[in-house]
Amino acid sequence: MNELVRSLPSPTLSGIYLPGLDTYRGWLFKWTNYLKGYQRRWFVLSNGLLSYYRTQAEMAHTCRGTIPMATAHIEVGDTCHLVLTSGGRSYHLKATSDGECQRWVSVLQQAKANATQLMHHSDDSGDEGPVPQEDRALTQGVLKTLASKLDDLSTCNELIGKHGAALQRSLTELEELRGSTDSTDKLKAVNERATLFRITSNAMINACRDFLDVAETHSRRWQKALQYEREQRHHLEETIEQLAKQHNSLERAWRENPSTYTGVERTQEGDASDENEDAEFFDAMEDSPAFITVTASDHIQHKRSGSNQSMMSGGMPNDWTHNENDSADTNHTQLRRTRRSRIPDKPNYSLNLWSIMKNCIGKELSKIPMPVNFNEPLSMLQRLTEDLEYSELLDRAARCDSSLEQMCLVAAFSVSSYSTTVHRTAKPFNPLLGETYELDRLEEYGYRSISEQVSHHPPAAAHHVASERGWTLWQEITIDSKFRGKYISIMPLGYIHLQFHSSGNHYVWSKVTSTVHNIIVGKLWIDQSGDIEIVNYVTKDTCHLKFSPYSYFSREVPRKVTGVVEDREGTAHYILSGTWDDKMESAKIVDSSQGCGGSEGKQKTVYQTRPPKLLWKKYPLPDNAENMHFFSSLALTLNEPEEGVAPTDSRLRPDQRLMEAGLWDEANAQKQRLEERQRLERKKREAQASQALEEGQDIEGYQPLWFEKRTDDATGESTYVYRGGYWEAKERQDWSQCPEIF
Repeated sequence: MNELVRSLPSPTLSGIYLPGLDTYRGWLFKWTNYLKGYQRRWFVLSNGLLSYYRTQAEMAHTCRGTIPMATAHIEVGDTCHLVLTSGGRSYHLKATSDGECQRWVSVLQQAKANATQLMHHSDDSGDEGPVPQEDRALTQGVLKTLASKLDDLSTCNELIGKHGAALQRSLTELEELRGSTDSTDKLKAVNERATLFRITSNAMINACRDFLDVAETHSRRWQKALQYEREQRHHLEETIEQLAKQHNSLERAWRENPSTYTGVERTQEGDASDENEDAEFFDAMEDSPAFITVTASDHIQHKRSGSNQSMMSGGMPNDWTHNENDSADTNHTQLRRTRRSRIPDKPNYSLNLWSIMKNCIGKELSKIPMPVNFNEPLSMLQRLTEDLEYSELLDRAARCDSSLEQMCLVAAFSVSSYSTTVHRTAKPFNPLLGETYELDRLEEYGYRSISEQVSHHPPAAAHHVASERGWTLWQEITIDSKFRGKYISIMPLGYIHLQFHSSGNHYVWSKVTSTVHNIIVGKLWIDQSGDIEIVNYVTKDTCHLKFSPYSYFSREVPRKVTGVVEDREGTAHYILSGTWDDKMESAKIVDSSQGCGGSEGKQKTVYQTRPPKLLWKKYPLPDNAENMHFFSSLALTLNEPEEGVAPTDSRLRPDQRLMEAGLWDEANAQKQRLEERQRLERKKREAQASQALEEGQDIEGYQPLWFEKRTDDATGESTYVYRGGYWEAKERQDWSQCPEIF
């Protein structure tokens, strides 16, 4: 709602605009650009100036722009639209209703009239105040007039010189002919030349007087314009200095406690989603029964009492919800003590991404030649391994007796793999064919991981993890990525399999689409969107997770994830909620009922739940993470050199190693060498295949070293699975089978 703080004085009563007596404020939508369209801004009209801010909170420190109403032209457009033009710039604004638009037009026109009256009243000379657009045309006219007068002066100067010289010659001749009969004629000629000289001199004097008059007439206006520009420059310098101080202060505060500032921009938006702490509401999910959840009465009591122990008790076994955070923190601390905790700072190289990407619209991202400037010093195999950042969730799930509770933890694990991507807009290195990566964390976390690049076009990687704590995970992921001009879409294809040893429960799910925005202009940012369907092929339990795409106009929490866990009959048992960059919670359903109609005629189901329980919480980033590619504690250790790894391991890749060390020029040279070598190897294999085909021999394509194709019993699809032998080869240090790829 707009707020009229003080009524505008009527011009018939006051006659002039008095500063400080009127203020009008409210929300309007302002056109920004073709990428973002109309954006919601907080407008404040005060003292003849219309200022706008991103949020109401910004009024205390940051103004995004100011429009002087005295020089503004107001034009009413289509429904709810108005256009303000000032200083050669147009501002396209949109109100929420016709009535709202009309109120804004009225107060803006009144403010313009008052500001114009004030300008005339305050200038006793009758000169107008600084009006940039009008002054520009007027100044151009004056300059043309002065230039014309200068041309006249120049012409007069030439004529004076010419006639003066002629007069001098005539006087000399007259002196020589004194007493002669021709003296009368010569005297007449001298008089004529003297007359011309006098006329030319008078013209010169008049031109000088005109030039002086024009200069004096406009000198006061120019002085005022100059003073106005000086004040504007001083104001701009003060604003820039203030912004620089605020930037340094925020950066320093963020470094001291980065977790406090997560989502601070959204908080300033005045999001009202947290107004009611005693109830949680979830949007209807596509392709599933729409639902809303409300907490039971005991939830409200627990909320008011603030008892964390009460909130964590009941509804689920203690194994699942209690004391696990302590062990997770212990593991996390142990990781940071025993492994490296920093890498060299990222160099500040400037390179225009658009200059490279503009010719690649519609192409697959893996086929675009990119310098290392847009990479991070990790390969795609290492990024896959990063999914194990929160492996303790699977350790906890392995101890669950209930498959539904186990499903909740598996869902939290699937969401947690995206938490490290929120600031990671750089591209990982495309692995070379046959490249591998191992991660041995038996001592710390009880698992060992091995991955291999099994195909180059399309790029595909196979991954296998075996844990001594009761679970095995494997996956084959093919990356399908497209550059769309304004954004890049990364679509992982394939399935992730997870099997628990004691129960035999076999879970299968896939990944959502990742999108990198603002490729052309603005700051790069990443979003995750889409649905994940997790299926337990043993019990037929399912979990449907929805990753809501970010929308500036949405009042929802950014990066929101919601889900519902159902048994084989389709009965809902748990509601999941949270964000993919922070945490996930589960709430056990105790009752359900049919609510009012939802969108598209669907009937919403209202679930009554117990208090939510924390399933997963993101670890804070290490100190100085912003200068280390925003790597997590695990990511910082992934490229740490280790002895005894295979010669095809990503840690040994020279371009990636040089980039991590900050030697980007050398890294680019090595990257080109490796890519050229890979192209030659591919041509060699193609030539061998063609020769075998001509000779009628069986054609056998590239075969990975540690993985082989099998038909999956659960999905019925052919996928790469671990054939074994890697860890045994490492123990013997027998790498004779490994190709030389680096």
